[in-house]
Amino acid sequence: MKPSPPFRADQVGSLLRPGSLAHTRARFKRGEIAADALREAEDRAVRDAVRRQQDVGLRAVTDGEFRRDWWHLDFLSQLDGVTLKHNEGEKFKIAGQSEQPPIPIVTGRVACSRPIMVEDFRFLKSVTTQVPKMTIPSPSMLHLRGGRAAIDKTVYPDLDAFWADVAVAYRQAIGHLAVAGCRYLQLDDVAFAYLCDPRIQQNCRTNGDDPNSLPRRYAQAINEALVGRPADMVVTIHTCRGNFKSAWVAEGGYDPVVEAMFSTHVDGYFMEFDSARAGGFEPLRILPRGKKVVLGLVTTKVGALESKDDLKRRIDEASKFVPIENLCLSPQCGFSSTHHGNALSIDDQWRKLERVVEVADEVWGEA
Repeated sequence: MKPSPPFRADQVGSLLRPGSLAHTRARFKRGEIAADALREAEDRAVRDAVRRQQDVGLRAVTDGEFRRDWWHLDFLSQLDGVTLKHNEGEKFKIAGQSEQPPIPIVTGRVACSRPIMVEDFRFLKSVTTQVPKMTIPSPSMLHLRGGRAAIDKTVYPDLDAFWADVAVAYRQAIGHLAVAGCRYLQLDDVAFAYLCDPRIQQNCRTNGDDPNSLPRRYAQAINEALVGRPADMVVTIHTCRGNFKSAWVAEGGYDPVVEAMFSTHVDGYFMEFDSARAGGFEPLRILPRGKKVVLGLVTTKVGALESKDDLKRRIDEASKFVPIENLCLSPQCGFSSTHHGNALSIDDQWRKLERVVEVADEVWGEA
């Protein structure tokens, strides 16, 4: 039987931007070159990245998110009714870093009146012989950071109406990708992992929300967004505790959210397990039958390469709670969730992806 996603060796999606591409993007932002020149540079970089992914043995290939500044905002800001607002709030937990992404706020009715990132996917599909994987932010990312306070009450006095519009918009956006041939879609949803942290829960209360009800509300939003997706489209969720310039934001085991997260109508879960911040594997015991967990055991935050023996030991530990045939392996997050990139080299990145493929092949007999 032909393997289907998520694969034994998989990846979250983003890759470190080549220096030449970063330079070209900076020139574009200064108004020195036209959009066509930037697009050509992105195309070249994507082709090279696809070739490297295929060479290391990955079956799921992404465009590295090379056309984005932020993993989520480039998509969310193209939805009708969404505006980006400068964030004056608490900064990330990393020495010397003060920059952080804007907050998406809702200033009008949410809708998807035009295809979003479909041409990006079409290009990826045209240059790979493997499975082209598309990553987009989960519906929850329109709500988590700003919460009720970031949704205009004159537009949405009732949040049920907001979530209903979000579901329709996402169904439209996913439909556009499906027509373009997308059959492997990943919803990046840091909300589940963030809500494991009492500090994030308090932030939610400050925003006017009940953190105890949010995991179920977010799961419901995902399920409503996936209504009508093609029967042969594989959808996964990725969740992590932050990944900006190797910084992390939240900590805490999955117990407070795992039941809600596992209620989503997806095929697999990319879950961060590269540090003690994520807790143990025990919450995996309630994984629904037929679903897969992709163990994010390889960190993208530092360049040190994990040993094969350590990775195999941790896979064995996880298999005490989930049958090993329902497990896969990946890095814990992308290597460059934003255009800035994490604190490791491009060589480190490829060694880590090669290690994921090597270990998967040795554990399961296939990558």
